[in-house]
Amino acid sequence: GTFLSGMIMPNIAAFIAWGFITALFIEKGPFPIEGIGGFGKDASGAPITLGLVQAMIRFMLPLLIANTGGRMVYGVRGGVVAVVATMGVLMGTPEPTFLGAMIMGPLAAWCMKHVDKLWEGKIKPGFEMLVNNFSAGILAAALAVVGYIVFGPPIEAVSKAAGNGVDFLVDHGLLPLASLIIEPAKVLFLNNAVNHGVLTPLGIQQATENGKSILFLLEANPGPGAGLLLAYA
Repeated sequence: GTFLSGMIMPNIAAFIAWGFITALFIEKGPFPIEGIGGFGKDASGAPITLGLVQAMIRFMLPLLIANTGGRMVYGVRGGVVAVVATMGVLMGTPEPTFLGAMIMGPLAAWCMKHVDKLWEGKIKPGFEMLVNNFSAGILAAALAVVGYIVFGPPIEAVSKAAGNGVDFLVDHGLLPLASLIIEPAKVLFLNNAVNHGVLTPLGIQQATENGKSILFLLEANPGPGAGLLLAYA
């Protein structure tokens, strides 16, 4: 749980930046700008489908998460391989996938770490940079292809299932039941993992589609905790 939240927390500033840009410059915002908000037509008359807002949530934010996860596992080298590998996952799904980045990023760095162990101490002096760069490049390319073909569809299915589950709770007025998971997680100091690792990525996807999401307020809601304290009192 700490590892999941550790991939999100260092990038909160990027999420805030995306939030400001989205709130101000999308088509329904106070200062709509076509190229930024992803609406209108470009110079050739074709509809704009990928503005700054869409590009940031589609690529920038997941790649930042992947880089952070890769660095946590294997430093800068792990971060580079994680970004390349995660790009394959992102292109294999039509929607932004934070879950894919949180899985592929650390996994790619872990693979790089173990590949390096195969010839640790066996490389002749002067060839270290050559071997290290080519091994990282070959592994990253292979993982990007695997991510595109293998990881993309299952991760998209899992993300949709999680989103459908949340939609079911909202549509049937059962959202308070989420506290049965969130409140015990708080006691176990996993509230950041639940909030930043699960609810925030789902909330951002909902906010992109609907302009808002109740998921941002679930973990922060003090009501269930106050109820528990009153019950004990």
